[in-house]
Amino acid sequence: MNVNFLLPVRYIRDLATLVVAYGISINLVEVTWKSKIKAQFPNPNDYSAFMGDFSTATGAVTFTMMILSRYIFKYFGWGTAALITPTVLLITGIAFFSLVLFSDAVAPTLKALGLTPLMAAVLVGAAQNVFSKSSKYSLFDPCKEMAYIPLDDEVRREGSEQGCVWGFGLSSLCWTGRLCQPLGLLLHGSW
Repeated sequence: MNVNFLLPVRYIRDLATLVVAYGISINLVEVTWKSKIKAQFPNPNDYSAFMGDFSTATGAVTFTMMILSRYIFKYFGWGTAALITPTVLLITGIAFFSLVLFSDAVAPTLKALGLTPLMAAVLVGAAQNVFSKSSKYSLFDPCKEMAYIPLDDEVRREGSEQGCVWGFGLSSLCWTGRLCQPLGLLLHGSW
């Protein structure tokens, strides 16, 4: 990995930053969501059944989005396609974390709907993960690869390799605990 190649080329650095930001964002939601699933479904069989339904939903929505992505690119363009994934992640992330952080405030409303705050957080988190993953696979990844097209061959090849390696590496590093675990301990007293 040649960081000397990555840092001076702003275009490549921005693409790597985009990949890191997505990775950290999705991991932040996913780690919190999975802890809520474990609390809602302490029985391993129930947990597995829920995750199986989640995987099926992710596959079905992703398949549908792959078909729709062709039309999104054709009629709305690359810019709109590129904005869909972060917009989905932002809106669904706000909904999910609002349920997690303000569960006491929304408990009466949820009770009227026949839901506990925990189950509502699990369901909204599932929807968040389904839609953000499907938009990532069908729109974010193709947009990221299209962004390399205008570059010359060497910059395209090196930039794509370095951007993916550094982008994936840094976002994974953060969530393996080397960077974020101390922050979690500091802010919450546990991880």
